[in-house]
Formats: sequence, C-alpha cells, structure tokens
Amino acid sequence: MKNINNIIKPKIVPLKIQKDKLYVLDQRILPHEIFWLECKNENETAAAIKDMYVRGAPAIGIAAAYGFYLGVYSLVQNGKKVTDASLNKIKNTLDKSRPTAVNLFWATEKMYSKAVNFLKYISKKNAEKEKDKSLLNELYNEALSIHEDDAKRCYDMSVTGLDYIKNTIKKKKYRILTHCNAGSLATGGIGTALGVIRLLHNEGKVENVYCDETRPYLQGARLTAFEFQKEKIPATLITDSMAGFLMQKGLIDLIVTGADRITRRHDVANKIGTYSLSVLAKAHKIPFFVAAPLSTFDENLISGSEIPIEERSADEVRMCQGKLIAAKIPVLNYSFDVTPKENITAIFHEEGVVR
Repeated sequence: MKNINNIIKPKIVPLKIQKDKLYVLDQRILPHEIFWLECKNENETAAAIKDMYVRGAPAIGIAAAYGFYLGVYSLVQNGKKVTDASLNKIKNTLDKSRPTAVNLFWATEKMYSKAVNFLKYISKKNAEKEKDKSLLNELYNEALSIHEDDAKRCYDMSVTGLDYIKNTIKKKKYRILTHCNAGSLATGGIGTALGVIRLLHNEGKVENVYCDETRPYLQGARLTAFEFQKEKIPATLITDSMAGFLMQKGLIDLIVTGADRITRRHDVANKIGTYSLSVLAKAHKIPFFVAAPLSTFDENLISGSEIPIEERSADEVRMCQGKLIAAKIPVLNYSFDVTPKENITAIFHEEGVVR
C-alpha cells in the first residue's frame, strides 16, 4: 500500500478515532458550527449514521467499521463474552442505520469476518482476557486499515479521473458541475468526485466549479461550497433547477459526481437529482463522469431497479434549519435516484476506468 503520509491530506475530516471512542463531525450544522459527537459503542455510531451526522458512502463505511470495533470494546469493558451471536448483533445494528450505501455493509462484513476468523483460530490455551485484548487490537487495526485504504483509493481514483479528463477533453481549463458532496467530508481522504476536481485544480485546470445546492438537505450549499472555500478552488453555488440552463448556455464542460452504490451493469445510485443531471447532460452532449471506489460496486445486484432507495422524513423537505418553510401536505422524500449506465460517460475507480 502506498504510504498514507505521501497522499494529499484534506483540510477537514469527518471522523477522529481514539481507542475507546469515535468522534463524528456533525455535518448537519456545517458550515456555521463545528461540533464533534462522541460515540462509545455500536448503537451511538449507528444513530450518528442514521441521523446524518456522518454521510457519504465511504465515510459511512469507515464510521461503521469503527462502530463495530467500539461495539466489541463495549462488550469487553462490561465483562461480557464475545460470541458469534454478539458479533452478529453488533453488525445488524450498524447495517440497519442506512439502506442504500453499500460501503456500510462492505465494511461491517470485513469487520465481522475479521472477528469471527480471529476467534476461530486463536489458540485455546490463551486466557480469556488475553483473547479479548488481542481481538480488540485486531479489530482496531482493521478499522484503521479500512480508513487508510479509503484515503489511498480516493487519491488513486482521482489520479485516474485527472488523466482521463485531460486526455479526452482538450481544453486549457474546465468548467465543471458537481452534485451533493463527494469530498473529504464524505470519505476517508480527499474525496471521490471532489478529489478529481482537487487534482485538476492543483494543475491549474479548473476555471470554475458549479455546485448544486442539493435539496432538501443542502449538502452542496453547506458542505461542498465549504470544502471549495477551504481548498481555495474557484466555485459558484447554484440552485438544483439552474443546472439545465447553464448547460444550454454552454457554461458546463463536464459533470462529475460520486456514488452510493453501483450495480453489476454499472447503473449508479447517488443523491437524488443525479439522474436528472445525467439526462440533461446527455441532451446537451456533455460528458457525465462518476468517481467511486470499488467498495461501492455491488456485484450482488444486476441492475439499478434492484437497489433499495431510502425514503427519509417529510420534515427534511418541509423544514429548513428548524423552521417550517412549506405547507403541511404529504411529502415524498426519496434520498437517492438511479442513473442508468447509458447516461454515464465513464466511471473512475482506484484501479482504472469503466467506459
């Protein structure tokens, strides 16, 4: 693995870990407040994921890995025996927190397998306390490895995207559109879509980035715009409904987004509004790119129609920062949509490009 210290470090991170707790940056109140939520077990970590203190498929997976470790740590601290049943319970608690982002299940399965295999093969001569200590050390290091691995994946896929865009779109500088937040706040490194943009910016190839506000949770307005400010990348915030008009005016050279799940046929689930952008891009003959790690690829699902789509609270639409902004009528609030592979120019991942 490439030395993590040689990889570009983001200026803001979503998670901080200690041996007995996880600190989760509350992204619901960014950019105006910085608050770190303390999680000491799997239940508190699952609540942080469900309530969107942490969001973004890779970051959710990393948080879940740490949450699994803390669940086992809590068992040991309370003098309870670590069994297959208790490990299953920890995994299921975390798995139920969000249904769409496949990185969550990928990470908890890695942690669960690590724990089960360790308990299966560790010497029976070891005292119970020594077993527990060794198990916790194994799980802590596995969670750290998942975190560091994602940072490397982010960097590698960003290099992939950088090279592909420079080789296929011959322009001195690019005008880019992105949706939702796929940066360091959503990952363990420099980001997926925003990682590609960061590297383009580092080479002086970015004229401007338009970021959709991303209703109803405003991840673009609150988080992506915040990251661009931190990284000093030229950017402009727009309403979601303005994107098509900018394409019509010839102001967009390419679009790049992240992903929460990618099927075997390469249909992509991402934040609601992504599909609409892909349709507009196709109509205006604008390249539409997706950047995501291989952990986001779900080989168990063939097409996008099989992806479970999360439906969230009506209050996310009716309210904004605690204030009612809409009439009290029924609300449909799908959190994700599915972009078919036919609308996607290429997918960047850490090992190459899917065209």
